[in-house]
Amino acid sequence: MTNTPSSLKWGGFLLGFALGGFFDGILLHQVLQWHHLLSNVNAVQEMRIQIMADGMFHLLMYVIAAVALVKLWRARVATTAAGAGHRLWGAALIGFGAWHIADGVFSHWVTGIHRIKIDSPNPLTWDLIWFLVFGVLPSFIGWWMLRGPGARSGGGRRAVATLGISALMAGPIAALPAPSDSTQMVVLFAPGVSSGQAFNALAKVGARVVWVDRFGGMWAVQMDDPDRAWQLYKNGAMLVSNARFSLGCFSWIKI
Repeated sequence: MTNTPSSLKWGGFLLGFALGGFFDGILLHQVLQWHHLLSNVNAVQEMRIQIMADGMFHLLMYVIAAVALVKLWRARVATTAAGAGHRLWGAALIGFGAWHIADGVFSHWVTGIHRIKIDSPNPLTWDLIWFLVFGVLPSFIGWWMLRGPGARSGGGRRAVATLGISALMAGPIAALPAPSDSTQMVVLFAPGVSSGQAFNALAKVGARVVWVDRFGGMWAVQMDDPDRAWQLYKNGAMLVSNARFSLGCFSWIKI
């Protein structure tokens, strides 16, 4: 990145890296629900911990995005230079691809904490497709953009605004309630609430149990009157999906 200040270079890279993480978390953890961060960790099978791990993962992406935005703010003067937007997009694409390359190597193959599609009979095929399409290809395009002459005009501020808004929107998108039948929901009770206490709390609001995990903390239920679900918070519930107080990753979980 000749003639591009270090803050602009690293700001674009880190923002692209964070967007890669948000893309992975929102699409694969929530929308498609192909895996959680620690899906293949046998010692971590309790869904409460899986949810917490996904949440901490999104928090880390927020921290990286915040660092990137600070760097870009410090390099705001450089965004008016010729070709700044072209190079900033290139750095962001390399960062986006770098996230998927790092995730593929470390998470899928070295540690095996999850795979792209864990229920596939051939998970390696999905890993390789994701690695190439979202890792290698964006990185190559970004590298090509950085080596090319770029645009004559600046365009850097427009690129910063587009990338920054994309990163800031990723969190609220992750917190949207799941688009599913509002009469079906998942209830997570606090540690210390016994299975009997949880069952009685659900019975009080007319919830019919569909499934419960082996730890007795998470329950899938059917409710004819979902507006009563908020009452579960008075009886030991920590989170209730598809209720008016649903929260982030938890609200997208399906059983």
